[in-house]
Amino acid sequence: MFSGLNKLIKNLLPKQLFYRGLLIVATPIIILQITISIVFLDSLWIKTTKGMTRALVAEIKTFIDAYENDENNKEFVIVLFKEHLRFNIKYVENKNLPKKLEERWYSPIDRSLRRELKSKALVYWYDTTSFKYLVDLKIKYKDGYFQFFIPRDRLTSASARIFALWITLPAFLMVAIALIFLKNQTRPIIKLAQASEKFGRGEDIEEFVPSGAIEIRKAGYEFDRMRKRINRHLKQRSEMLSGISHDLRTPLTRMKLQLALIKDKDISQKFSEDIDEMEKMLNEYLQFSSSSSTEKNELFDISDLISKIVLKYENTNIKLEQNKNVFFNGRKNLIRRCLDNLIGNALKYANIVNIKQEKLKKNIFIVVEDNGPGIPEKEYENVFKPFYKIDKSRSESKSSVGLGLSISSDIIRSHGGNIELSKSGLGGLKIKISLPL
Repeated sequence: MFSGLNKLIKNLLPKQLFYRGLLIVATPIIILQITISIVFLDSLWIKTTKGMTRALVAEIKTFIDAYENDENNKEFVIVLFKEHLRFNIKYVENKNLPKKLEERWYSPIDRSLRRELKSKALVYWYDTTSFKYLVDLKIKYKDGYFQFFIPRDRLTSASARIFALWITLPAFLMVAIALIFLKNQTRPIIKLAQASEKFGRGEDIEEFVPSGAIEIRKAGYEFDRMRKRINRHLKQRSEMLSGISHDLRTPLTRMKLQLALIKDKDISQKFSEDIDEMEKMLNEYLQFSSSSSTEKNELFDISDLISKIVLKYENTNIKLEQNKNVFFNGRKNLIRRCLDNLIGNALKYANIVNIKQEKLKKNIFIVVEDNGPGIPEKEYENVFKPFYKIDKSRSESKSSVGLGLSISSDIIRSHGGNIELSKSGLGGLKIKISLPL
C-alpha cells in the first residue's frame, strides 16, 4: 500500500530540478498564505462583520420599536435615525415584500445579515448586489414594510480587502524572486548536462567553463578533467594504431616487391593472398580507430543517404521501404560507414536483404533483415565487442578481425541511438537501429 502511494507521489511530482526547487520554495509560502488568510477571515473579517451586523440589526429593531410606540411624532423618529445613524428610511404602505430573495451563501455579509435578522424574529428581504455602496433592506411592518438604504460600510470593514491585498502581493513577489534565483542556480546544471550529452554523442565541445555553486563547479571541473583524459586516450589510441599501420605497410610493400622476383607462381600466389589479407586487417584496425572521428554534425537527408548506399550495390535482392525527406542532424560519413557495414555484412551471408526506414514521433528507425544463417541469441551481446568472432558461418572470412558490428555500434551510440539484434522474419538476422531526432 505504502509503496503504491509512494510511487503515485513520485509520478505526480515534477521531474525537472527547476520545478522541484520551485515547489520546495512555493509550497511553504502558499501554505503560510492560506493559513494567514483563514485566520484573518475567521478572526477579523467574519467576526468584525458579524459584530457590525448585530449592532445594525439592533438599531433597526430599536427604530421599529420607537416608531411603533411614538403615536404623535413618527416622522421625527425617522429623521432622528437618518441624521444620527445614516439610515435612509421610507415606509411603504399596503404593499407586500418581494417574494424572491437571492441569497449568496458564500458572502459573509449575506450570512451575517440573514442570521441576525432571524434572531430578532423579523420578516425581511434584502439586496446586497444592486448598489455598490448601499444595501437595500426591507422589514415587514403591519400592512406594508420599512425600506432601509444602509451604507455598506455599516456591515463590513473596507480595510479587509486592502489587508488581503497586502498579504497576497508579497507572496507573489517572493515567488517571483525565487523563480529568478532558481533559474540562475539551475542554469549551470543544465549547461553541464548539455555538455555531457554532447560529449557522450562524440561531438567536439569547446572549453567548458564551470559556474554556479561550489558543488556544481566541482562536478563541472571533474567532468572537464574526465573529458580531457578520455580525449587524450582516444588520440593516443588512434596515433598508436596509425603508427602500427604505417610501420607494417613498409615491410608489406617490400614483401610484395620480393614476391615479384619469386619464380614459383604457386608460392608467390599464396604469399600474395596472405599479404592482401594482412592489408585488409590493417584497414579494419584503422577504421576502428577512426570510428570516434571529430567530424562535425550536419543536417542531412538520411533517407537519401540510405537510397544511395543501396544503389551502390546494384543488387536486385535488396528491397528498400522508407519515408522520404527524413532529415537527421549527425555525422554523415560515420552514419554512411555504419549502414555500409551492416548492409555489406548481410549481403555476404544472405541472398535476400530487406531494409526498412521510418520516422515515428521523435525517432528514426532503420531495420536490416536477411535470410542468412543468423547469429545465436546467446551471442547477441558478444558480437558488439571489438575483435570478437564466433566460429559460425558469419566468421568464415579469415581476413575478418571482428570489428564490423563493434564499429557500427560505436557510431550509433555516439549519436545517442541504440542498436539491437533479433531473429529475422526471413530466418536470418534482424538489426534494428533507433536514432533520436
